[in-house]
Amino acid sequence: MTDRPSPLAPFQHATYRSIWLANLASSFGGLIQAVGAAWLMTSISNSVDMVALVQASTTLPIMMFSLLGGAIADSFNRRGVMLGAQLFMLVVSVALALGTWFGLMTPWLLLAFTFLIGCGTALNNPSWHAAVGDMVPRDDLPAAVALNSVGFNLSRSVGPAVGGAIIALAGTAAAFAVNAVSYLGLVAVLLRWRPPASASTLPREAIGPAMLAGLRYVGMSPNIGNVLLRSFVFGLTAIIILALLPVVSAVLLGGGPFIYGLMLCGFGLGAVGGALVSGNMHARLGSESVVRIAFAGFAITAWITAISTSPWLTGFAMLIGGACWVLALSLFNVTVQLSSPRWVVGRALSLYQTASFGGMALGSWIWGLVAEHYGLSVALAAAGACMLAGGALGLRLPLPARLTANLDPWGRWQEPHLELALEERSGPIVVEIEYLIRPSDVPAFLDIMADRRRVRRRDGARHWVLMRDLGQPERWVESYRTATWTEYVRHNQRRTQADAVITDRIRALHSGAEPPRVRRMIERPPDWFAAVAGIKDTTGPS
Repeated sequence: MTDRPSPLAPFQHATYRSIWLANLASSFGGLIQAVGAAWLMTSISNSVDMVALVQASTTLPIMMFSLLGGAIADSFNRRGVMLGAQLFMLVVSVALALGTWFGLMTPWLLLAFTFLIGCGTALNNPSWHAAVGDMVPRDDLPAAVALNSVGFNLSRSVGPAVGGAIIALAGTAAAFAVNAVSYLGLVAVLLRWRPPASASTLPREAIGPAMLAGLRYVGMSPNIGNVLLRSFVFGLTAIIILALLPVVSAVLLGGGPFIYGLMLCGFGLGAVGGALVSGNMHARLGSESVVRIAFAGFAITAWITAISTSPWLTGFAMLIGGACWVLALSLFNVTVQLSSPRWVVGRALSLYQTASFGGMALGSWIWGLVAEHYGLSVALAAAGACMLAGGALGLRLPLPARLTANLDPWGRWQEPHLELALEERSGPIVVEIEYLIRPSDVPAFLDIMADRRRVRRRDGARHWVLMRDLGQPERWVESYRTATWTEYVRHNQRRTQADAVITDRIRALHSGAEPPRVRRMIERPPDWFAAVAGIKDTTGPS
């Protein structure tokens, strides 16, 4: 039995350690800002729905723009993207503090500022989460993701209570100012970080095609698809606690901003505990069992909160909820990262965030409306029932066991020598690969080619077909297209070590003395040749 990596192993890597500490300070400020925004809304609006929309306004842009952020993370220098996002959020936070200080804030203006901060988060998060895999080895990745949750929730365990105290003593403008200052440490660390430059010789993929490539990859990866659906349902149901906690603190518990901060403190402490035990739980129970426990535990949190009028009892429920929150979300994150090669990991993570934060944004709005019309207790009880239904989804759509497939680049493909001069944009390119398969091996060959088809299309190939020669039945031809020569090269460079296993299995069935024959052709319509040769049609009437 091999020893599992230490949960603190990622701290051995200096870059990860420095950015983790800076993120801890930034998260601390962000949670103080969140407490200030939620409490300010209760002061300037009497609508429960508007209070819930504070949470929605932060999560909605993450749902809307995460895919764009993921494409940017995979196409540009991730350090530069993170730095730009942090500076943008710094400017917005300063403006929010000044607007509040001068008494200019209205409910909709407050929502606009929180929406802009959410936009910065949507740009920053894919680059940050994708960069973690560049900072630590693959074996340390699950621990690094868990430590990210620990850092955020350490700040959550203290930040909200401190935020409540700052609001009580100095007002919400001071809370917003503290958040603005908290960005400075992370900006300084990012300015010093010098990650290795990308060695790719291909031109940068345009943002539009890069986004489509991310959608295609995730759409043809069933494991990631299951994660996205389960994370959407979890966000949709579990967000009720964070979205309506200011109202719970004021109405059911009869408290003020300090009680609200203490409830968030309990949630954060529970999350730290959940992050610390997640590794052992996963090793003992497996991914699906841990996720079902998280859904059930959050249902218990919602039901206790619905009936409790005691801060102590509700605080205990927050401990359970915080632990279940981290157990589910960190497991979703790790599963997506381990299911994605480095070339698309930013986009895969962005789609995961789109699903989970989209669920949170929609849930914040829905549960706010339910609470507005039917009361807080009814909304919390109904959300708990929906959480149990979300856990039951695992009976039909279970999460995969933690993947061990090697998604590192294959690295053995060489760009072929061409007799015809091509430009990068030349195309379409048609590729044909010829195999000789014995009749007894045809069933196994067809099974493998089904996987080949999925991988080819997932990595950008178009019009994939498999053909059998009628005159020579043992001869099979695989054919596909790419839009340009550059896309053909990019398609082959995306091949991973795990994909190469499929290639090896196919070649093992090939019965020819020589390797499978590959033909690469450029498609040209007849009128193109006439145009190039300067030939005019002289057969028509004069």
